[in-house]
Amino acid sequence: MDHVPTTMCTQHPDNARVPTWSRDEVVQGDDEVHEAYLAYSLYGCQEVMWDFEGKDVDIYVIRKLLTRYPEYFRDHVIGRDIYLTLRLPNPWVETAERKLFSQALELIPTAHDVAREFYGDDNINGVFQVILPLTSRAEELIFTYRYYERVVVGKAFLELLPGVKVMDVLGSVRPSAIDVIPLIEDLNSMLGINRIIIGYWRAIRPKYLRVFIARSDPAMNYGLIPAVLMAKIALSKALDLGRELGLEVYPIIGVGPTPFRGHLTPYNVDNIVREYPCVRTFTVQSAFRYDYPENDVINAVAELNNRSPSIECPIQDYELLMSIISRYVDHYQREIEGLANAINLVSNYVPRRRARKLHIGLFGYSRGFRGVVLPRAITFVAALYSLGIPPEILGASVINELSDREYTALSETYINLRRDLEAAAKYVCHECLDMITKFSKVFGVGGKVIDMVRRDVKAIEELGIRAGPSDYESRKHELLTQLLINSLVEGRKDDAARYMTETAIIRHAIG
Repeated sequence: MDHVPTTMCTQHPDNARVPTWSRDEVVQGDDEVHEAYLAYSLYGCQEVMWDFEGKDVDIYVIRKLLTRYPEYFRDHVIGRDIYLTLRLPNPWVETAERKLFSQALELIPTAHDVAREFYGDDNINGVFQVILPLTSRAEELIFTYRYYERVVVGKAFLELLPGVKVMDVLGSVRPSAIDVIPLIEDLNSMLGINRIIIGYWRAIRPKYLRVFIARSDPAMNYGLIPAVLMAKIALSKALDLGRELGLEVYPIIGVGPTPFRGHLTPYNVDNIVREYPCVRTFTVQSAFRYDYPENDVINAVAELNNRSPSIECPIQDYELLMSIISRYVDHYQREIEGLANAINLVSNYVPRRRARKLHIGLFGYSRGFRGVVLPRAITFVAALYSLGIPPEILGASVINELSDREYTALSETYINLRRDLEAAAKYVCHECLDMITKFSKVFGVGGKVIDMVRRDVKAIEELGIRAGPSDYESRKHELLTQLLINSLVEGRKDDAARYMTETAIIRHAIG
């Protein structure tokens, strides 16, 4: 790479408001091509993630970008000045979509040919990086690298007729190799990130490695505090190992707008940079771009682009943090198990913003626990907020059980803990908890789990954080959540969907 990008615009469907340029409430097709152009030209993002995971994708994106916006792309060379990076489906996990894995990789040489014709330069690789989600083993990265090298590129050398190779008809295949970026999303893989990196490094010997640390799915599966601690442990381990190997490691972190999913908003850039000082690339998701004033978004992206990342993210007491994670996860997951019926009921009314296919989070894969099946992280967060139960507070009563030493370690590691809890706690609705208890048959939630939630709320308050509305917008949010619950009890589905959207607009994000 000529330079490592610091901002990556993504297609996460977390925006409450529909972009003014979109022809429909669901962004899809050619609108996503235009969106990619705006990500570069308007917002200043240095990279766009082109997502094949769980959605239909335009495989002609490079050709369409270069032919529709030639003036911009002549001055901003794609693959050199700005980047388009593919997120593949993971064929070991998303088996229904496994053939898209090869389809996505076949896009890369076509992008090279189009870029070569546009720029008149055979050395411009329009696309040469791919993200592999749900990476858990080095072998998955090695397979991806070698599939491209030996199948996508290698087929050019096949002789299909006497003396006639594929390349004689279709031309050579370039680039000859790609960068594979592991997206680490589960607890065991984050804690074992060294095993993944060193296995890939030994087999491929890359000149550098970009490592993508997730925040949304870990929070959904393990809780807010474990997700942050896991991310920091993984970042620290990856950078330390990189120094040992003489390998440049450039971390990416996938942060959304709500505290639960990372808390990166145009107004919280400084805090997030302090939380993750060693991260090279931050994701700039849809709500960040479309649910805030345009000039504020542009300035915030510029602030991210102009920062200088630290070279390390030290962890002081690994064993102590692991003890906190273990206790928190157990408590949090028992609560989610009890709330799952309500979450799935309310998720039916979350507005769609992308043409995604049916997909569930890690709970629903074979490695999930207790048979719990949940929607994707954004929908999951939206459902809980709209029930007056911000997911950030779930498991918080564990904080009261920590020793002084454990609490000090937590506070020193998770720098923005109090700030994040304060931002979420104003959306707690005490009346909603009473209503869910009263109409337990509608929501399928027992009294014991609501008691657990109340203990979490009490724990937040004992930290000196107000749990409940604190301003006009949060009071309006509280009223809308009560109306939403009433509409579900009365079977008024259209009203429920409307209230759901109105609460998301107040939060500046669906989830």
